[in-house]
Amino acid sequence: MNIVVLDGYTLNPGDLSWEELKSLGACEIYERTPPAEILRRAAAAEILLTNKTEITGAHIQNLPKLKYLGVLATGTNIVDLAAARARGVLVTNVPAYGTKSVAQTTLALLLELTHHAGHHAQTVRESRWVRSQDWCYWDYPLLELDGLTMGVIGFGRIGQAVSELAAAFGMHVLVSSPTSKAARPFVRFVDLEILFRQSDVVSLHCPLTDQTTNLANAERLSWMKPSALLLNTSRGLLVDESALADALNSGRLAGAGLDVLSTEPPPPDNPLLKAKNCIITPHLAWATRAARSRLMRIAVENIRAFLEGKPQNVVSG
Repeated sequence: MNIVVLDGYTLNPGDLSWEELKSLGACEIYERTPPAEILRRAAAAEILLTNKTEITGAHIQNLPKLKYLGVLATGTNIVDLAAARARGVLVTNVPAYGTKSVAQTTLALLLELTHHAGHHAQTVRESRWVRSQDWCYWDYPLLELDGLTMGVIGFGRIGQAVSELAAAFGMHVLVSSPTSKAARPFVRFVDLEILFRQSDVVSLHCPLTDQTTNLANAERLSWMKPSALLLNTSRGLLVDESALADALNSGRLAGAGLDVLSTEPPPPDNPLLKAKNCIITPHLAWATRAARSRLMRIAVENIRAFLEGKPQNVVSG
């Protein structure tokens, strides 16, 4: 089997090994592939792996040798699944590899918003504490999480993990989800409006669909307390970015912590890049070495299962 990886750099910038993948067949690994190069590089591929490189219906129709398309992520919106199904190309993904890492990043953003540890550490490096007349100082209100309310939108694996961490900090947890499966004793299910109105922190953990696009829009942001915080480690398009920037800059919302944006990398005119009290990290929540190692292992297991005639983690086929 000929295996081609179109964009392997983010999964493995050099700290993991491709040897298990290479043991399954002839393997060509590209760090990045521009759209114009996809058909040329994938021409001989029977097994094609992609992380964020979009595979369209036209690509699938013009890759006659293609039998298997593996997404090196959980979300599969970068693949034309209908076209793959029509051609008989099996599509797999890698679910659940980053649950703990994304939940951890969500709390890291929250803790930075509540204590601004990075900012204050930088002032110390700049000798401000050395020059201080007082034995301590702080530039932002310091918030204690115990007793506050965390609102979690979406209650899949990551939403559940974030809820558990919030409860461990002594927070009350509200959840809005299409289903109330896997309920926890410390969780209360409410509708979306109650969650936005009553939460001190709203954290987004739902998939991107037609119904959830711009879920955090101007109206719903207006429901939030002026002291509240918004977190998004899910999908950038869940948030109306202009509305969020307006809410932050006008003081109608206290802060936001984001690991995702609508376009990545963002254009320089994205209004959130300069919004007040908005912390943005470059879509790194998934990227701990532990999570990437799991992703690599499961991706290889998916291919091995396919070759043995027992495919797993199939999303289309």
